[in-house]
Amino acid sequence: MSAISAFRVLCACLLALPCVAPLPAQPPALATRLDQFVDAHRDSIVGDLVRLAAIRSPSGEETERAQAVASRMRAIGLVDVTVDRLPNVTGRIRGSLPDASRRAIVFVATLDDLAPVAQHQRNAARPPYAEGNRVIGPGSNTSSTTAAVLGAARALIAAGVRPQHDLVFAAVAQEETGLLGMKALYADWKSRADAFVDVLGDGRSLTYGAIGIHWWRVWAYQQGGHTLTGGLPNVNQGIARAVDRILAIPQPPAGTRSVLNISMIRSGDVVNRKPDSAWFSVDIRALEAPAIANNEAAVRAVLDSVSRETGTRFDMRVLQQTGGGQIAGADTSKLVRSSIAIAKALGITPQLGIAGSSNLNVAIAGGTLAIGMGGERGGARAEPGEFADIPSMLRSAKFVARLAAVLGMP
Repeated sequence: MSAISAFRVLCACLLALPCVAPLPAQPPALATRLDQFVDAHRDSIVGDLVRLAAIRSPSGEETERAQAVASRMRAIGLVDVTVDRLPNVTGRIRGSLPDASRRAIVFVATLDDLAPVAQHQRNAARPPYAEGNRVIGPGSNTSSTTAAVLGAARALIAAGVRPQHDLVFAAVAQEETGLLGMKALYADWKSRADAFVDVLGDGRSLTYGAIGIHWWRVWAYQQGGHTLTGGLPNVNQGIARAVDRILAIPQPPAGTRSVLNISMIRSGDVVNRKPDSAWFSVDIRALEAPAIANNEAAVRAVLDSVSRETGTRFDMRVLQQTGGGQIAGADTSKLVRSSIAIAKALGITPQLGIAGSSNLNVAIAGGTLAIGMGGERGGARAEPGEFADIPSMLRSAKFVARLAAVLGMP
């Protein structure tokens, strides 16, 4: 069955989902205790966000923020807290079952920010600060999910939750530069994890399928030289012609989620010299693997054509490739049904989807059930006026705490 056909079948299943008896989120008394703890410790959770948001953490430079998260994990009572070389941070509430039968549920937040955020942090007149229902300042938006996960873990410990399976809380590095942190985390836990939960927002959207993501860097080579040697040959002519034609490649219908984007172009160092090399990025995504392959073939055809016309030599190199896919039975799994029930209990009607494009892709591509909690968390991301929405962050913490309490038991 093609992904498009599967999507139609899934839509039909979703329409029938109310007929499936929902799982109870957890005993009402426990849900109330978890929610009350989060509300009572609002200022502490906000304080965690303010501190984390003040730390510059572009992809590849997350060490200081990772150490701050690890310190906070230890302070709230998580055990086996580690920071690896990437640096990913993990801590857990250990389950009560023997090692041989104990599984794990892994909750994932993101450590790194988009590259422009660090520059906005340097230019900001003041560090991030809380005002009303917002934490305002560069670095606050993404880190609100980490603060929410920490708040959830603290609520579970304070409520005396004793899971049978491990509840693992992780903040992963280099999400923005190829999901590298998630790939390492998945390698560490895939043999023991029943599910991964990618915390991206307050649960207004729940995604349990993944779109395929292929990133390429296309290098271009041509004879360089001083400006006085004349305008052509020039590698920039080949780059410009190729980029223009690649962006004009026709895409299939929107339902396939097939997209092609060029976002980075690098060429030259000085005004008066023609460069001998340059490169640009290509980001290709689709639900169906054949659609990705078709786009890649079309890109190569463009490069071959431009090479013949201009003499430019092109070299298409893989940056990262993350498979997409759907896991059979995901829509009726305990993970998804519990998430839907919890969202509704928190006053949210979640939008369900199968085209995730985040850390959850790694787990799904590896055959492990995963869900992405999307939704509200703030606004103006990667802009000088970036902010996090505090009520959304607290709702995220409640969602994670409730879901962990359910999934930690058989």
